[in-house]
Amino acid sequence: MSTDTAPAPQGKKRDHSLKREIGLIGLTWASMGSIIGSGWLFAPQGALQVAGPAVLFSWLLGGIAIIVLALVHAELGGMYPVSGGTARFPHYAFGGVAGASFGWFAWLNAATVAPIEVSAVLTYAGHYGFAQGWIDPVTNVLSTTGIVVAVILMALMVAINFFGVRILATTNSAMTWWKIAIPLLTILVLSINNFDTSNLHAADGFSPAGLKGVFTAIATGGIIFSYLGFEQADQLAGESANPKKDVPRAVIGSVLLGTLIYFLLQVVFLFALPQSAIGSTWDAQGKGLYTAFSGPFAEIATLLSIGWLATIIYIDAIISPGGTGLIYTTGSSRLAYGLSRNGYVPSVFEWTSARGVPWVGLIAAFVTGCICFLPFPSWQSLVELITSASVLMYGGAPLSLGAFRRRLPDADRPYRLPAAAVLSPVAFIIANLIILFTGWETVWKLGVSILIGYSILVANRVLGLNHHKPTLDWRAASWLIPYLALMGVIVYFSSFGHAPNDPVLPFGWDILAVAVWSLVIYYWAMRVALSTQMIEEMIGEVELPKEEMQVPTH
Repeated sequence: MSTDTAPAPQGKKRDHSLKREIGLIGLTWASMGSIIGSGWLFAPQGALQVAGPAVLFSWLLGGIAIIVLALVHAELGGMYPVSGGTARFPHYAFGGVAGASFGWFAWLNAATVAPIEVSAVLTYAGHYGFAQGWIDPVTNVLSTTGIVVAVILMALMVAINFFGVRILATTNSAMTWWKIAIPLLTILVLSINNFDTSNLHAADGFSPAGLKGVFTAIATGGIIFSYLGFEQADQLAGESANPKKDVPRAVIGSVLLGTLIYFLLQVVFLFALPQSAIGSTWDAQGKGLYTAFSGPFAEIATLLSIGWLATIIYIDAIISPGGTGLIYTTGSSRLAYGLSRNGYVPSVFEWTSARGVPWVGLIAAFVTGCICFLPFPSWQSLVELITSASVLMYGGAPLSLGAFRRRLPDADRPYRLPAAAVLSPVAFIIANLIILFTGWETVWKLGVSILIGYSILVANRVLGLNHHKPTLDWRAASWLIPYLALMGVIVYFSSFGHAPNDPVLPFGWDILAVAVWSLVIYYWAMRVALSTQMIEEMIGEVELPKEEMQVPTH
């Protein structure tokens, strides 16, 4: 039961309200349920092939990078606990142009994670005879039957979301307990059965690709992708019962726990590998048996004659990715809701059901997920694109935090990031470096996705599909187009670019170029950010009025 203090309308009024029903555990598990997904099932194998045993440093560096970005989100989420927060913070700080851009980056990330998780489920399911025809073993492309099964799984994720946020939180919490328990069990059992530290120097050595390999693995080996998801607490902040305290706690707690679990998983994967499964090199050229694993941890357990653990992991390969896909489906609908509140996309995305579910956003997530099954051949190919979109989205948070610290120094901050004047620009540099490490082959595809997003946003404005017309402050976003354009140029000419063997910007110099350009953009953005008065107007203009937020009476 809920109360609604709004006056009774004349005639039927469409409900636009969300319900504040999620507590601290629900928020934390929403983030953890996103962090522990298909990443633990595949990333330790993929990252090891890129960097060799030095991948341990990749996980530590990636964890530190994500922790810094998470701390920025913790302050912002506590300040403005609104639904779809990551899409709305840049809007508050820099107006409609920047807000629309980072909102699209956020939605692109959230809406395409669910199909990645479904792809992971189908890949592991190939272990069973009934599922062997779902994915072509040569091309890794979904067969016709595989596409049908994938669409059914996507529909199931959407259907669960329709039952409302309380049932969703309960379902996700139950799944997350399992999702955390199984990786911990795997860590314990494999470390007891086989812990061969001599693997550190097997094949072609500890760090065959050097420092560049360590950095490349962070972006392309699935490491950053595995850490993604801590921001889900921000996305659901508009439905939190005590958002100002619980959102920062959920963001920080989930990323710290996730970092620890993933690092330990890589350690046991490396040391549990039998010598017979390691080839002459760590990459696929060495023809090591482990590089051909379709279910890495389950197949290691099988090689070590731990059949019961392999069985549990194959079961988890349905639950863990499925749970992550479920919560990202939720997040994408809330992001679409927030984008509509800001006036960027049609107002139909604000329509909510009797259970407070923004259902149009769920339908859009389902359609987008189904489209993603067609052109992308594998889990890995989607991972690199989504990693770039995610960190591009994350880049808006430190810019927003820096602007709020300057323009709203006395605002209520339930969590206050220490040394924000240093950590904010550092976080922005980190986000851009990860984009560099993904390489040109991924970045150009991201550029196409950005252009598609801008086309949608322009069409919404021109056709008047949303009555709310956000302020398009071009001066406050004057840094945006130069930022995106020159980042593309730097990546193209870098050692991660179109000619990695003979780059215009050799390794090291390309990193320096990104860092310098990031600082230029950061302080440019600080200089032109909206005034204090305009930021306050932006916040008041799109935040949900109290009478529209249904608060439980129990």
